[in-house]
Amino acid sequence: MITAIVFVKADTARIPEVAEAIAALDGVSEVYSTTGQIDLIALVRVRNHEDIAAVVADRLNKVPGVADTETHIAFRAYSKHDLESAFSIGLD
Repeated sequence: MITAIVFVKADTARIPEVAEAIAALDGVSEVYSTTGQIDLIALVRVRNHEDIAAVVADRLNKVPGVADTETHIAFRAYSKHDLESAFSIGLD
């Protein structure tokens, strides 16, 4: 499983609608509203790198109200949560 952290700058007046639209995209596991330079953080969890392009470049960037994105790929997880098994239920 590949995890991408996507920083999203959005139209301020539409942040809740933008967040809901992003959260509804296949491959997006979580969306957080944040303070600071960015408006939203989306966590994308997919099987391969090509899927990141499909989620971020082909769909997330085209959500009305998204002004800009910055994508970071996670190399390692330093968490006690077993995310791989949580997101692979029913998948081969």
